[in-house]
Amino acid sequence: MLKTALKPKWIAALLGALLISTGFVLLSGWQFGSSTTEPPVKAEKTEVAVPLTEHFMPGDELLGIKADQIVEFEGQFIPDTEVIVENRVHEEQLGFWVLSAFAVDGAPDAEAITVVRGWQAEANPPAEAPDGTVNITGRLIPPEGPVLKRDVREPYFDSVSSAELSNYWDLPLYSGFVAIHELSNEAGPATEQGLELIHVGMPEQEAQINWLNVFYGIEWVVFAGFAVFLWYRLVRDDYQRELDEVAQAAADAHRNADSDPQQNS
Repeated sequence: MLKTALKPKWIAALLGALLISTGFVLLSGWQFGSSTTEPPVKAEKTEVAVPLTEHFMPGDELLGIKADQIVEFEGQFIPDTEVIVENRVHEEQLGFWVLSAFAVDGAPDAEAITVVRGWQAEANPPAEAPDGTVNITGRLIPPEGPVLKRDVREPYFDSVSSAELSNYWDLPLYSGFVAIHELSNEAGPATEQGLELIHVGMPEQEAQINWLNVFYGIEWVVFAGFAVFLWYRLVRDDYQRELDEVAQAAADAHRNADSDPQQNS
Protein backbone atom coordinates (compact mmCIF):
# COMPACT_ATOMS: atom_id res chain seq x y z
CA MET A 1 0.00 0.00 0.00
CA LEU A 2 2.96 2.29 0.60
CA LYS A 3 3.92 2.00 -3.06
CA THR A 4 0.44 3.14 -4.03
CA ALA A 5 0.55 6.04 -1.56
CA LEU A 6 3.84 7.23 -3.09
CA LYS A 7 2.29 7.73 -6.48
CA PRO A 8 2.57 11.41 -7.55
CA LYS A 9 -1.19 11.88 -7.66
CA TRP A 10 -1.65 10.60 -4.11
CA ILE A 11 1.28 12.64 -2.79
CA ALA A 12 -0.38 15.72 -4.32
CA ALA A 13 -3.71 14.66 -2.83
CA LEU A 14 -2.07 14.26 0.59
CA LEU A 15 -0.63 17.76 0.40
CA GLY A 16 -4.08 19.07 -0.49
CA ALA A 17 -5.67 17.16 2.41
CA LEU A 18 -3.06 18.52 4.84
CA LEU A 19 -3.65 22.05 3.55
CA ILE A 20 -7.38 21.70 4.04
CA SER A 21 -6.86 20.17 7.51
CA THR A 22 -4.60 23.07 8.46
CA GLY A 23 -7.36 25.50 7.50
CA PHE A 24 -9.87 23.55 9.58
CA VAL A 25 -7.51 23.53 12.57
CA LEU A 26 -7.04 27.30 12.27
CA LEU A 27 -10.82 27.75 12.18
CA SER A 28 -11.08 25.51 15.24
CA GLY A 29 -8.56 27.63 17.11
CA TRP A 30 -10.48 30.78 16.19
CA GLN A 31 -13.72 29.24 17.49
CA PHE A 32 -12.10 28.18 20.76
CA GLY A 33 -10.59 31.64 21.14
CA SER A 34 -14.00 33.22 20.62
CA SER A 35 -15.67 30.92 23.14
CA THR A 36 -14.58 33.03 26.13
CA THR A 37 -15.51 36.67 26.51
CA GLU A 38 -13.99 39.19 28.85
CA PRO A 39 -16.19 40.93 31.45
CA PRO A 40 -17.97 44.02 30.05
CA VAL A 41 -15.78 46.29 32.17
CA LYS A 42 -12.59 45.26 33.95
CA ALA A 43 -12.10 45.86 37.66
CA GLU A 44 -9.22 48.29 37.26
CA LYS A 45 -11.66 50.61 35.49
CA THR A 46 -14.79 50.20 37.64
CA GLU A 47 -12.91 50.92 40.87
CA VAL A 48 -11.59 54.33 39.79
CA ALA A 49 -14.14 57.07 40.52
CA VAL A 50 -15.37 59.04 37.50
CA PRO A 51 -17.78 62.00 37.34
CA LEU A 52 -21.38 60.77 37.16
CA THR A 53 -22.45 63.47 34.68
CA GLU A 54 -19.72 62.36 32.24
CA HIS A 55 -20.18 58.62 32.73
CA PHE A 56 -23.95 58.21 32.47
CA MET A 57 -26.77 60.33 31.09
CA PRO A 58 -30.32 60.57 32.45
CA GLY A 59 -32.86 58.74 30.33
CA ASP A 60 -30.33 56.15 29.17
CA GLU A 61 -30.67 52.50 30.09
CA LEU A 62 -28.01 51.44 32.59
CA LEU A 63 -26.24 48.69 30.65
CA GLY A 64 -23.39 46.41 31.72
CA ILE A 65 -20.67 48.66 30.33
CA LYS A 66 -21.90 51.53 32.54
CA ALA A 67 -23.17 49.69 35.61
CA ASP A 68 -21.18 48.92 38.80
CA GLN A 69 -18.87 51.89 38.21
CA ILE A 70 -17.64 53.99 41.13
CA VAL A 71 -18.90 57.52 40.44
CA GLU A 72 -18.58 60.89 42.16
CA PHE A 73 -20.86 63.91 42.04
CA GLU A 74 -22.04 66.83 44.12
CA GLY A 75 -25.34 68.51 44.78
CA GLN A 76 -28.00 68.66 47.45
CA PHE A 77 -30.35 66.18 49.08
CA ILE A 78 -33.96 66.99 48.21
CA PRO A 79 -35.90 67.53 51.47
CA ASP A 80 -38.70 65.20 52.54
CA THR A 81 -37.77 62.39 50.15
CA GLU A 82 -36.62 59.87 52.75
CA VAL A 83 -37.95 56.35 52.19
CA ILE A 84 -36.89 52.97 53.51
CA VAL A 85 -36.59 49.62 51.72
CA GLU A 86 -37.12 46.41 53.67
CA ASN A 87 -35.28 43.06 53.69
CA ARG A 88 -31.74 44.36 53.22
CA VAL A 89 -28.83 42.41 54.69
CA HIS A 90 -25.83 44.18 56.17
CA GLU A 91 -23.07 42.27 57.97
CA GLU A 92 -25.39 39.23 58.25
CA GLN A 93 -28.19 41.29 59.82
CA LEU A 94 -31.55 41.90 58.21
CA GLY A 95 -32.66 45.51 58.19
CA PHE A 96 -33.59 48.45 56.00
CA TRP A 97 -31.98 50.73 53.47
CA VAL A 98 -32.62 54.45 53.72
CA LEU A 99 -33.04 56.21 50.37
CA SER A 100 -33.26 59.85 49.40
CA ALA A 101 -33.50 61.79 46.16
CA PHE A 102 -30.39 63.81 45.37
CA ALA A 103 -30.29 66.78 42.98
CA VAL A 104 -27.14 66.34 40.88
CA ASP A 105 -25.25 69.51 39.98
CA GLY A 106 -24.64 69.57 36.25
CA ALA A 107 -27.45 67.14 35.31
CA PRO A 108 -28.79 68.11 31.85
CA ASP A 109 -32.36 68.88 32.94
CA ALA A 110 -31.95 69.10 36.70
CA GLU A 111 -32.54 65.37 37.12
CA ALA A 112 -32.09 63.76 40.50
CA ILE A 113 -30.66 60.37 41.38
CA THR A 114 -31.69 57.89 44.04
CA VAL A 115 -28.99 57.36 46.65
CA VAL A 116 -28.76 54.74 49.38
CA ARG A 117 -27.74 56.80 52.36
CA GLY A 118 -27.14 53.77 54.58
CA TRP A 119 -28.55 50.83 56.51
CA GLN A 120 -30.49 50.70 59.76
CA ALA A 121 -31.70 47.77 61.81
CA GLU A 122 -35.24 49.00 62.51
CA ALA A 123 -38.00 50.49 60.38
CA ASN A 124 -37.78 53.77 62.26
CA PRO A 125 -38.27 57.04 60.37
CA PRO A 126 -34.75 58.03 59.29
CA ALA A 127 -33.10 61.28 60.19
CA GLU A 128 -33.23 64.08 57.64
CA ALA A 129 -30.42 64.15 55.10
CA PRO A 130 -27.56 66.65 55.51
CA ASP A 131 -28.22 70.21 54.34
CA GLY A 132 -26.20 72.17 51.82
CA THR A 133 -23.91 71.03 49.06
CA VAL A 134 -22.31 67.65 49.63
CA ASN A 135 -19.98 65.43 47.63
CA ILE A 136 -20.83 61.77 47.15
CA THR A 137 -18.70 58.86 46.01
CA GLY A 138 -20.40 55.51 45.52
CA ARG A 139 -21.20 52.63 43.21
CA LEU A 140 -23.70 53.09 40.39
CA ILE A 141 -26.13 50.13 40.44
CA PRO A 142 -28.89 49.16 37.95
CA PRO A 143 -32.46 49.70 39.16
CA GLU A 144 -34.46 46.85 40.62
CA GLY A 145 -37.84 45.84 39.29
CA PRO A 146 -40.92 47.10 41.12
CA VAL A 147 -42.73 44.59 43.30
CA LEU A 148 -46.28 43.94 42.14
CA LYS A 149 -49.21 44.33 44.53
CA ARG A 150 -47.25 46.42 47.00
CA ASP A 151 -49.33 47.43 50.01
CA VAL A 152 -49.28 51.23 49.82
CA ARG A 153 -50.29 51.38 53.49
CA GLU A 154 -46.85 50.10 54.48
CA PRO A 155 -44.29 52.81 55.29
CA TYR A 156 -41.53 51.11 53.27
CA PHE A 157 -40.76 49.88 49.78
CA ASP A 158 -39.82 46.40 48.63
CA SER A 159 -37.31 47.35 45.93
CA VAL A 160 -35.23 50.22 44.58
CA SER A 161 -37.16 50.87 41.39
CA SER A 162 -36.32 54.14 39.60
CA ALA A 163 -39.68 54.16 37.83
CA GLU A 164 -41.64 53.61 41.04
CA LEU A 165 -39.65 56.20 42.99
CA SER A 166 -39.94 58.73 40.16
CA ASN A 167 -43.72 58.48 40.41
CA TYR A 168 -43.64 58.55 44.19
CA TRP A 169 -41.44 61.64 44.38
CA ASP A 170 -42.79 63.20 41.17
CA LEU A 171 -39.22 63.85 40.05
CA PRO A 172 -37.25 63.05 36.89
CA LEU A 173 -34.64 60.48 37.96
CA TYR A 174 -31.56 58.79 36.57
CA SER A 175 -32.08 55.12 35.82
CA GLY A 176 -30.32 53.26 38.59
CA PHE A 177 -29.16 54.33 42.02
CA VAL A 178 -25.95 54.97 43.94
CA ALA A 179 -24.90 53.29 47.18
CA ILE A 180 -22.88 55.90 49.08
CA HIS A 181 -19.33 54.89 49.99
CA GLU A 182 -18.12 58.34 51.03
CA LEU A 183 -19.99 61.51 51.94
CA SER A 184 -18.35 64.89 52.52
CA ASN A 185 -19.05 68.61 52.59
CA GLU A 186 -16.95 71.75 52.91
CA ALA A 187 -16.09 70.82 56.49
CA GLY A 188 -14.75 67.40 55.49
CA PRO A 189 -16.13 63.85 55.76
CA ALA A 190 -19.76 63.73 56.88
CA THR A 191 -21.65 61.00 58.68
CA GLU A 192 -25.31 60.02 58.75
CA GLN A 193 -26.67 59.72 62.28
CA GLY A 194 -28.03 56.24 62.98
CA LEU A 195 -27.02 54.85 59.57
CA GLU A 196 -24.23 52.56 58.44
CA LEU A 197 -22.79 53.13 54.96
CA ILE A 198 -23.30 50.34 52.44
CA HIS A 199 -20.03 49.39 50.74
CA VAL A 200 -21.09 47.47 47.65
CA GLY A 201 -18.17 45.32 46.56
CA MET A 202 -16.57 44.95 43.16
CA PRO A 203 -18.69 42.90 40.72
CA GLU A 204 -17.53 39.44 39.70
CA GLN A 205 -15.05 39.49 36.85
CA GLU A 206 -15.43 35.96 35.51
CA ALA A 207 -15.06 35.35 31.81
CA GLN A 208 -18.13 33.92 30.10
CA ILE A 209 -18.02 30.71 28.02
CA ASN A 210 -20.00 30.42 24.79
CA TRP A 211 -20.59 26.68 24.45
CA LEU A 212 -21.81 27.05 20.88
CA ASN A 213 -18.35 28.26 19.86
CA VAL A 214 -16.79 25.33 21.73
CA PHE A 215 -19.01 22.93 19.76
CA TYR A 216 -18.01 24.57 16.48
CA GLY A 217 -14.34 24.31 17.46
CA ILE A 218 -14.69 20.56 18.06
CA GLU A 219 -16.57 20.25 14.78
CA TRP A 220 -13.71 21.83 12.81
CA VAL A 221 -11.23 19.40 14.42
CA VAL A 222 -13.43 16.49 13.27
CA PHE A 223 -13.49 17.95 9.75
CA ALA A 224 -9.68 18.20 9.77
CA GLY A 225 -9.37 14.54 10.73
CA PHE A 226 -11.95 13.56 8.13
CA ALA A 227 -9.94 15.24 5.33
CA VAL A 228 -6.91 13.05 6.11
CA PHE A 229 -9.12 9.97 6.58
CA LEU A 230 -10.74 10.57 3.19
CA TRP A 231 -7.28 10.64 1.56
CA TYR A 232 -6.43 7.34 3.29
CA ARG A 233 -9.65 5.71 2.04
CA LEU A 234 -8.98 6.83 -1.54
CA VAL A 235 -5.44 5.43 -1.42
CA ARG A 236 -6.70 2.17 0.07
CA ASP A 237 -9.39 1.88 -2.60
CA ASP A 238 -6.77 2.46 -5.31
CA TYR A 239 -4.52 -0.20 -3.75
CA GLN A 240 -7.42 -2.66 -3.52
CA ARG A 241 -8.26 -1.95 -7.15
CA GLU A 242 -4.67 -2.78 -8.15
CA LEU A 243 -4.86 -6.06 -6.23
CA ASP A 244 -8.13 -6.89 -7.95
CA GLU A 245 -6.60 -6.16 -11.35
CA VAL A 246 -3.60 -8.39 -10.59
CA ALA A 247 -5.92 -11.18 -9.42
CA GLN A 248 -8.11 -10.75 -12.48
CA ALA A 249 -5.11 -10.85 -14.80
CA ALA A 250 -3.84 -14.05 -13.14
CA ALA A 251 -7.26 -15.64 -13.43
CA ASP A 252 -7.49 -14.72 -17.11
CA ALA A 253 -4.03 -16.15 -17.77
CA HIS A 254 -4.93 -19.38 -16.01
CA ARG A 255 -8.18 -19.69 -17.96
CA ASN A 256 -6.45 -19.05 -21.26
CA ALA A 257 -3.83 -21.67 -20.41
CA ASP A 258 -6.52 -24.27 -19.70
CA SER A 259 -8.27 -23.60 -23.01
CA ASP A 260 -5.12 -23.74 -25.25
CA PRO A 261 -4.99 -27.32 -26.80
CA GLN A 262 -1.38 -27.10 -27.95
CA GLN A 263 -0.30 -26.11 -24.51
CA ASN A 264 -2.34 -29.01 -23.07
CA SER A 265 -0.71 -31.51 -25.48
